[in-house]
Amino acid sequence: MEIQTLQIIKALHIIFVVTWFSGLFYIVRLFIYHTEAEKKEQPAKDILQTQYKTMETRLWYIITWPSMIFVLVSGTWLLLGYDLFYEPYMQLKIAFVVTLVLYHFYCHRIYNQLQNDEIKSSSFILRLFNEIATLLLFAIVFIIVLKNSFGFLWGLGGLLVFGLLLFVAAKLYKSSRTKNEN
Repeated sequence: MEIQTLQIIKALHIIFVVTWFSGLFYIVRLFIYHTEAEKKEQPAKDILQTQYKTMETRLWYIITWPSMIFVLVSGTWLLLGYDLFYEPYMQLKIAFVVTLVLYHFYCHRIYNQLQNDEIKSSSFILRLFNEIATLLLFAIVFIIVLKNSFGFLWGLGGLLVFGLLLFVAAKLYKSSRTKNEN
């Protein structure tokens, strides 16, 4: 395959990775706001939840789903074009991308629940859930940039520390918010 074509595909791949992650980050924020609107008095509750449903639908079907599809198609094209499938770092990256796709599908499940007025997770749980995409982003970028096991171990260590810091920050935020509400 022509190198220039692969470079164009790589550029498009990166662009759609950015839009996919943007969609994943924002959709869960909308889920959080949608869930928190459940505690509002009428008519604010209905007005907010109707607006969040509209925003979620537009984001999910106009940006997030198409971006994921373009990432998977362009990524497969790059795997084949550069013959990278059997590289150990690439297999690890693919494992994280599969995890990200599973995360996407779980977001779709939450989306469907909220569209049907079923609130099954607290806003705190959704805040923690939102950080999974961040951790996956870090893991995937470190794997691609470092491309070796020593660098990956440093990246994994940093990822674990970062994940712990995110969890602590979420707990502190929840405590602070609970105090302010009381």
